[in-house]
Amino acid sequence: MSKKKLGRRTEHRKALFRSLTTALIKHERIQTTEEKAKALRPYIDKMIALAKDGDLKSRRQVAAFLDDAEAVQKLFDSLAPRYAQRQGGYTRIIKTATRRGDAADIAIIELV
Repeated sequence: MSKKKLGRRTEHRKALFRSLTTALIKHERIQTTEEKAKALRPYIDKMIALAKDGDLKSRRQVAAFLDDAEAVQKLFDSLAPRYAQRQGGYTRIIKTATRRGDAADIAIIELV
């Protein structure tokens, strides 16, 4: 899914997106760098699209990716019905500031 490597090996990058996806589903709003937020969008879109299907196969695919039963439960029970009529565009990225230490652009990614 991700075209950006973000300076990480494959295993580290997969773990990063897995944890960012889980955090965004649980908290519905997280603060991260702008590049990570942009790269995270396809993962969130795929998880919500699978949850909208709502069948057992989709639930197992989401559970295999997220590794957090609470996030899977929230995704299927509250987020999927919320986006049932929406065809995409589940996230919003708001650029906020520049990080002081390394001048990275900081953004907030949230579910619409």
